[in-house]
This record gives sequence, C-alpha cells and structure tokens, in this order.
Amino acid sequence: MRAIQIEDFGGPDVLRLADLPIPEPGDGQVLVRVSRAGINFADTHARENTYLAPYELPLVPGAEVAGTVERDAGEQRHHAPAATAFPIPDGVDDGVALALVLQGLTAWHLYRTAAQLRSGESVVVHAAAGGVGTLAVQLAKPLGAGRVIASASSEDKRALALELGADAAVDVGAEDLAAALREANGGERVDVVLEMAGGRVFDASLDALAPFGRLVTYGLASREQNEITNARLLRKSQAVVGFWLAHCFGDPEMIGPPLRDLFDRAARGELRPVIGETYPLSEARRAHEDLQGRRTQGKLLLDPAR
Repeated sequence: MRAIQIEDFGGPDVLRLADLPIPEPGDGQVLVRVSRAGINFADTHARENTYLAPYELPLVPGAEVAGTVERDAGEQRHHAPAATAFPIPDGVDDGVALALVLQGLTAWHLYRTAAQLRSGESVVVHAAAGGVGTLAVQLAKPLGAGRVIASASSEDKRALALELGADAAVDVGAEDLAAALREANGGERVDVVLEMAGGRVFDASLDALAPFGRLVTYGLASREQNEITNARLLRKSQAVVGFWLAHCFGDPEMIGPPLRDLFDRAARGELRPVIGETYPLSEARRAHEDLQGRRTQGKLLLDPAR
C-alpha cells in the first residue's frame, strides 16, 4: 500500500512516499480502505519528535482517516481499534467528517471540558482560520459564549473568522496584542482564551485575561514554552488549563456523544467545517510546508490515490 513514512526525524524533507505491506488487523481492530486522510498541526511535531509523547522510527504519521471498512486491496489501508471507528452519517462527506473527528472534538472539549464556558462569557479564539479555530469560532455562541474575538495573521483569515461568526478580528501580530484583545472586547478584559501558539501569544493572552478568566492552552505551534508563577495566578484570580485530546479517548462518553453532536450540527447546516486544500499523498511534504508557513485555512486533507 502507499503511505508516507519517516525514517529520520526532521523537517518536511523527511516525509517519503513508501510502498508498505498491507497491515493485518488484530483482535478488536478494523481495517479501513482510506479515501481521505486528515492533516493536523500535531503531525509537524510528530515529524520532529517534539510532541507531547515520543515516537519511534520508522513512523507513518497521522491520526485520522476516512473510508470504508473492508479487507480487499486498496490504495492505502489503515487498521484502528474498533472503539475509535465511527460511522459517518448520511449527508456528511469524508472531508467534513475528518474535520470534526480530532479538530471538532478538540474545539468542543475546549469549551465544555477545559474552559467550562459559562453563559455570556467573552471568548478569544487564536488561529481562528485554522482547523480547530474555524470550528471554535462557530461553536462559541451555540455553546453559550457572548462576544467572540478571533485572531489571525492575515486580512483574508480575519475576514473568514468574521464570516464564520466572530464579532471582532484582531491581527495576532499586533505590537501590543493584549491591548488589541481588550479593545476588541469593548475595553474590558476577556473571560476565556483558546491558545495554541505559546510564546508571545500566550503571554499577551494572559495579560488580557479577566479575574476568574481561563486561558486554555492546547498547542505549541511557536515551539516556545512559557513559565508562570503561582503568585501571578493568585494575584489575578486566573487559571491556565492545559488540554490534550488524547486524554479523552480512554472514556467513550468523552468521544461518542460529543462527536454525534458535531455530526448532527453539520448535517443540519449549523456547523460548516472549512475544508482547505486536498493534497496528493505524494505531496505531503508541501502540505507540511504550507501548514507551518501559515499559508493554509481550515482542514487539510490527503488523497491517497494521488
């Protein structure tokens, strides 16, 4: 079968197209003939072996696929625990389903589980034109948010966030980002921030946070780590919450019901996943370059047949 395989950790150039044996599913596993595979920013960390858990070589990166459960030959095959395989409802295509599985579940749990969003609270969504961000902007008000403030790196990305329902959009490159976030909230500090960059964005977000506000960090795109003190949190009555979706997969109730909710919203037209470019599997390297270069919007996909 065709697959992207990593034999050495490093930059996008380590992503190589390979011909690998068809995997044999074990007990409790299903074999999927893949029609589309999803790309997530976490895949760039896996490629470098800089993610939250270490990887071993050789590595076939990626965490989500859509297709049909079968046993005959196909362009690409993937075996997975049956407990993490979900039927795609009628009216939801494979690209939309892939946008909802990891990135949709992340957005849902950022509000419900990590931030524990309360009715009417103001929300900041950073990287609002990305896979998680576009969904988080749309889910904010249905899940109870008041004012929704998006941040993004370009004018067209900020325009997309406003189209998806944000009340205001801020340039994440603003010299005083904390002040820009407060200004976008009518001069008031914000209640909840969803943050996945680290570095200056993390610090500015914390500076913009209101008393009893929660900053939820769910990524480290900048590769810059931050340090905070307990005294600062005490002084401002603030919370910093970490979130990693992997911790939800041990509890079926944290996956099945939220995913059904997301699928239902998409089927009713209430949630519109933004599908970005579909790259040939042979051009996975370009996909990673575009993703890290901030040249993408929405959910990125791979076509295994090309």
